[in-house]
Amino acid sequence: MIHDYEQKLLQLIDDNIDSATDDELFAGGYLRGHISLAVADCEQQGITDIAQMQQKVKQSMLDAKNELSPSDWLLVQQYSDKLMA
Repeated sequence: MIHDYEQKLLQLIDDNIDSATDDELFAGGYLRGHISLAVADCEQQGITDIAQMQQKVKQSMLDAKNELSPSDWLLVQQYSDKLMA
């Protein structure tokens, strides 16, 4: 179930490549790593709840927040919210 959700999110990112802005391409690429990391963590812990996986993505992003400028952080956060809605 988590793996299927991961594939859905990654496919949504990929489906937008042709029409995405540079900012959306950046945010999508950045999020791919956080999504895959969260899914791997869930699988390792036996977590199958999508809401918990989404929380892990958000926590992973928060943990790495200092890697981004404030404007890039906002961009990634907004893209993440849109993607997981």
